[in-house]
Amino acid sequence: MIYRNPVIRGYYPDPSICSSNGKYFLAASSFHYFPGVPLFESEDLVNWRQIGFCLTRESQLPLKNAASSQGIYAPTIRCNENRFYMVTTNVGGGGNFYVWTDDIYGEWSEPVFVDQGGIDPSLYFENGITYFMSNGTDENGKNAILQCEIDITTGKKLTESKVLWHGTGGRYLEAPHLYKIDNYYYLLAAEGGTEYGHMVVYARGNSVWGPFTPYPGNPVLTNRNLGGYLLQGIGHGDLIKDANGFWWMYALAFRQIHQWKTYHHLGRETCLVPVDFDKDGWFTCADGTAKLSVETNRINVKQKPQNSYTFKNTRPDKDWQFLRTFKKENYIFGSDCFKIKSTSHTLDDPEPAFICLHQKEFDMELSVHVKTMDGEAGVTVYMDENHHYALALVKTDDLYKVILKLNIGDIKHEKSSVITAQNEAKLIIRSDALNYGFFLVKDGEELKLGSAQTKYLSSEVAGGFTGVVLGLYASNNGRSGNDFNEFTCFEYHLT
Repeated sequence: MIYRNPVIRGYYPDPSICSSNGKYFLAASSFHYFPGVPLFESEDLVNWRQIGFCLTRESQLPLKNAASSQGIYAPTIRCNENRFYMVTTNVGGGGNFYVWTDDIYGEWSEPVFVDQGGIDPSLYFENGITYFMSNGTDENGKNAILQCEIDITTGKKLTESKVLWHGTGGRYLEAPHLYKIDNYYYLLAAEGGTEYGHMVVYARGNSVWGPFTPYPGNPVLTNRNLGGYLLQGIGHGDLIKDANGFWWMYALAFRQIHQWKTYHHLGRETCLVPVDFDKDGWFTCADGTAKLSVETNRINVKQKPQNSYTFKNTRPDKDWQFLRTFKKENYIFGSDCFKIKSTSHTLDDPEPAFICLHQKEFDMELSVHVKTMDGEAGVTVYMDENHHYALALVKTDDLYKVILKLNIGDIKHEKSSVITAQNEAKLIIRSDALNYGFFLVKDGEELKLGSAQTKYLSSEVAGGFTGVVLGLYASNNGRSGNDFNEFTCFEYHLT
């Protein structure tokens, strides 16, 4: 069969995977979005569906003071004795912690914190002992992977943190994972930064504490030398063995908007790469690179990506996210209508009245019918507070108008507007890899209000570690009203 990468499209970085009872479960980073740590399920490694989030309560996920691209970094998900554990870092919100559940489809525990610094924590279980690792530095300030034993019931350290490995010398040593495969312990890590120099490296040893000998062919996976290839930044891997005994690696990567335009705005996405072991026990990842199209005879299933999203086939608690907090009083969710209350916050603020899905493909169309009484209600393609485009219906004096607003860094520009006699309108956003187009349906005809380039919402321009999301939002637009604005007929299609 042939499958295409990414297997999970859109901003779902730092994938980690485990298996239980014939199914696979994958967790990804969420940063300053709430709920946190999206959770996916698969039966065949290629087709994934989101089943919810690991962190669904503010007590688990305090994000009020999290800056953009802070919050939840790089989870690791593991299953031990039928209990699931998800360990991660809340940057700026308490550090390294884990939660657990006996029901992967239910609620997770309150956070259990571990007194070891760094980011990208991971767990390894063996013979009743729990090992906790993260990145950090040694006594001389040199980058290293550190490990200690912990009491899994309390998070208390049972040993001092010990250096396992200093990596191969690449910058930003991170993303450690430990595995026992046959006679060796394998320590996987990432180096190079989660950018164009990103790579996966590993070492192996005869003990859980090392010493670890680097793989002679490191990096085992990288696209850093594939100039002009659309898939870049591959790294931050996690290994899994399937039911037939084959090994695979899940890793993040991003897609450039064009062969020679080095911008990406969909974020870092989840990719799948076959893994093979040689007779000496070293493993390789395909030809050492990740491809957009992979042909394999290891699995024989049809890849069936979801290409259409509506209010009816999504759930607010399973598919949608908010910025930093969920204030229940600002939202009313129905099967065919979302209502969002106007607040004084705008898209330039940390906590607007806002709900979103991730943009999953370059080519897409989003349409929604909005209705406002005394404020602003619209749709946005949003990277962060300083980089977003918005198409909205706005009440000004006794008139309503539809406006297109562009926010790129310090530049805030109202590009165009159309007066309308009604307090409701159908808004459409279409995009390809290079441009967004913004449309109003008036009197049965489409009016184009303008376009804007995708590259100004890219990580290369905006910075940070997230990707573009598609948001519905409301604001009182400086007025005194706090009415509920209605969003109906929502359709988001990948084209």
